[in-house]
Amino acid sequence: MGSADIVPGVSGGTIALITGIYAHLVESISKIKFAFLKPLFKGDFKGFWNQMLDEIDFKFFIPLVLGIGVAFLTLAKVVTYCMDVHTALTYSFFLGLIIASAVILFRKLNEINIKNIIFAIIGAILTFIFVSMNPIAANHSLIVIFISGMIAICAMILPGISGSFLLLLLGQYKYMLNALHQLHFTDIIAFVVGALIGILGFSRILNYLLKNHEKITMAFLIGVMLGSLKVPAVEIASSVIVNISGLLPCIIVAVIAFALIIVLETKFDYME
Repeated sequence: MGSADIVPGVSGGTIALITGIYAHLVESISKIKFAFLKPLFKGDFKGFWNQMLDEIDFKFFIPLVLGIGVAFLTLAKVVTYCMDVHTALTYSFFLGLIIASAVILFRKLNEINIKNIIFAIIGAILTFIFVSMNPIAANHSLIVIFISGMIAICAMILPGISGSFLLLLLGQYKYMLNALHQLHFTDIIAFVVGALIGILGFSRILNYLLKNHEKITMAFLIGVMLGSLKVPAVEIASSVIVNISGLLPCIIVAVIAFALIIVLETKFDYME
């Protein structure tokens, strides 16, 4: 998830979906209400500890957060290098990944009707418009970074919507990558605090939708994935126009990515 969230156009939520932890992720986040702080204010440390263990799924969050953090710190340079030096092949891999993710979500839908089709179309159109927007100019004050973290994290847990692409639109993407490279802790902490507040609120909405309107939510997310395909498609097309002989390797890489994700999903589904 951390590796995917670094890349504009690819969503960590997509990876969560593929590996079968998506519903668990959304539900676990939505259960955090900080009620365990009340005993702490009263000096009841045992009550604080017990209630915190009941409210927060540490067995799930500790390895997940560690994995995301390690990816952010170690793979940021690798991913940006691949995007800069091997642009077409890198985005071809992302293209195959996103298409495979949409197929997996479609298989989980198990129902096709007019309502689902309409929501899928709405999701595709809105996402296509969103990814077609131009980045805005913005300063890099702590309050702007804080708000950017709140907004971007909501996209990071949605399959098909890239939180890093949203940062790109907000004018914070390269700045935050540089902050990670150089370990600017003030900027990183401001972003993380904003992200925590944003994800705690948004996850409740998403958890409600998945539990009460699962089919149309899934259909909407399929549309979101299809609409987001414009990002890798444009990058591939611009590179292939310069070197048309590079089209075949791009197709091969996309097919490999597609097959890899389908195999992974089958494997995780079998493990469940």
